Amino acid sequence: MKHILAVYDVDPVYAARFAEVVNQKEKIPFEVVAFSSIERLRAFAAEHPVKLLLLGEHVPAEEKESIRAEKVILLSDNGGKTVSPSVPCVYKYQSSDAIVRDVLTWYGESPGELPEVSGRGLAKVLGVYSPVGRCLKTSFALTMGKLLAQEERVLYLNLEEFSGLSVLMKEEYKSDLSDLLYFYNGGSYNSLRLSSVVHTMGELDYIPPVRYPEDLDQAGEEAIAGLIRAIAGESAYDTLVVDIGSGRRTALSVMKLCRVIYMPIREDLVSLAKLKELEQYFSQTGNGMLRERIKRLKLPYHGSFGRGDYIDQLLWGELGDYVRQLLRGSSVGG
Repeated sequence: MKHILAVYDVDPVYAARFAEVVNQKEKIPFEVVAFSSIERLRAFAAEHPVKLLLLGEHVPAEEKESIRAEKVILLSDNGGKTVSPSVPCVYKYQSSDAIVRDVLTWYGESPGELPEVSGRGLAKVLGVYSPVGRCLKTSFALTMGKLLAQEERVLYLNLEEFSGLSVLMKEEYKSDLSDLLYFYNGGSYNSLRLSSVVHTMGELDYIPPVRYPEDLDQAGEEAIAGLIRAIAGESAYDTLVVDIGSGRRTALSVMKLCRVIYMPIREDLVSLAKLKELEQYFSQTGNGMLRERIKRLKLPYHGSFGRGDYIDQLLWGELGDYVRQLLRGSSVGG
């Protein structure tokens, strides 16, 4: 059973719209209940346990104190600046997704029982990796993730040192994969931490990649693989699409978790030589079984798109058609 997150603001339309949007998100471990009057909120809280109260900062102090709630967060008009050291604030005029991330970030740091995010069992992990450069690896991974997300719950993770995702999405992230790795290594990772970091790209959820390449090295391959295992086992996702970076030890640890490893290739002499060396490496290190999971792909060329719409336009070009055939089981791989 989900815990109650009550919302009240002097603007009743704001609270109602916020509740309507957030309640459509199944991954949120709260049921959001909006109130148009302080009297109704007070009566509800007297009979139902309110785990978290999101309250407009302009609600009079005496009315705030009359509400029974385990924890209170204020909706601030001034950029989320803290009014009181004991009461956290979130900025009111940002997207509902951003508010939820801020709320879950604070809630995950506070002591006490954490609400559960209902898991669906072990998610399957699909890897995308190639030792060959300029092969549309990330474009393929994003396209596959977005198409799969039309039918199931999918999370995209990018393990590259420089993914380019923040530029493509035109967004600066407050938290990212670096934070999750920090929590995992410190023993404080949980599904609520995950929800506080996840962003959305249409129907596809994704974790913003690390902000500094050094964060991957400092975390280590065991932590990266362990975090992926934890997400697959404890979250509500059906599928994880992992865009695997070039780090040898990390790549190997992650590939061992993958049900399928999609490998875009090119057929020039140097690219084929790199693929041959990779196969030799698998054999020499006792990981020959990974070759059976690899599905080589000769991806179609696609034209240049406007950068702002690049990710969405991928779905409707030749690459999108190719991935649709691949997911339907047509013989397009090698």
